[in-house]
Amino acid sequence: MNGFPVRRTICDACRMAAGMLVGCVFACGTAIVPVAGAQKAGERAVVVQPGAPGEPTKKLPGTTHATLPPISRADVDFMQGMIMHHSQAVEMTALIPTHTENKDVRAIGAKISSSQVDEIRMMQRWLATRGQAGSMKMPPGSGMPAMPGMPGMDMSGSAMPGATGMGLMPGMLSPEQMEALRKARGEEFDRLFLSGMIQHHGGALVMVKDLFNSAGAGQDAEIFDFATDVDNSQRAEIRIMQRMLEELH
Repeated sequence: MNGFPVRRTICDACRMAAGMLVGCVFACGTAIVPVAGAQKAGERAVVVQPGAPGEPTKKLPGTTHATLPPISRADVDFMQGMIMHHSQAVEMTALIPTHTENKDVRAIGAKISSSQVDEIRMMQRWLATRGQAGSMKMPPGSGMPAMPGMPGMDMSGSAMPGATGMGLMPGMLSPEQMEALRKARGEEFDRLFLSGMIQHHGGALVMVKDLFNSAGAGQDAEIFDFATDVDNSQRAEIRIMQRMLEELH
């Protein structure tokens, strides 16, 4: 047997180790690295804290543990609120297979559903890692199921046009809008879905803007990247859906 598979496996392992080390450095500023030469049995790993540019690294006690950077209440509220916001978008897209044959609507719906389901998982993981609940309780009359464990949030001041103002997150469809969407079929469904999802995406942009306008919020690297991606991708999808809506008219 030649040696190519072995060399490839070693390279993959090296790359994985390097990636984990870099990720730890960026996440917490502390990395555990082996000292030169073989480590003797029973010895603790050396904990190294990288220095600022041009500054030496520091060796810390072997009992040092990596810690996550501090988070703000606005970060947690944003992630919990966006989970709820995304959940309604996924509920809307779930109606498409039985409500329309429009290939373009089906395509944009599949894209929205796939990306937002993945993002919900990421947000739930982010919250769980920090000991935070993965959901919040919606106020009565919001049209969304109650989620115990978190106090309700008054978002009525941020409600977008067409919402009920009864605690809905920005841009979320009211119970009446959701019921109309469930009853519609064919071209009427296409029109209600596209206009509703444009409203919904617009609310997500408001949430991102509010996050970055909150002092000390949005500094976590994962939140910053996620919120920026939401802003960019949903602006692009809004433009696509606006063109689709114009073609229907």
